[in-house]
Amino acid sequence: MDAGVGGSPYARGVATLDDLRRIAAGLPGSEERMTTGGAAWFVRSKLYAWECHPWPSIPDDMRAIIAAELVVGVKVGDRLDALALREMAPDVFLRATTTWSEPKVAFRMAGIDQTHLTELVTEAWFVQAPKYLRRELDGIRP
Repeated sequence: MDAGVGGSPYARGVATLDDLRRIAAGLPGSEERMTTGGAAWFVRSKLYAWECHPWPSIPDDMRAIIAAELVVGVKVGDRLDALALREMAPDVFLRATTTWSEPKVAFRMAGIDQTHLTELVTEAWFVQAPKYLRRELDGIRP
């Protein structure tokens, strides 16, 4: 079994930014935009996933991780969801980087497999999507 990030058995078959793009492209109304911080994904102009950038406002320890490797942020249903993810895999899910756009969670892509990335991105999209698009996705799902 792959040791993953920080020796954790959490990651198997590490996901990539191209995987995120593929997942997002399959979600109704999803749109990728380039921002000053990198790639970001929106549904009806609401941000749901983004490539993290080491902004000066981020705490030094988190900024160092973000500068050294690919970190992605996603919206979550509530702060408890973010807390649960961070407690489940603290070597993968970073503690809060900023308070803007809460609730959200940031994670190290090197610690995420493709299946979990699909779940995280789809759930983030669901949190931000209007009801008519959520119904459309439910019609697509097997």
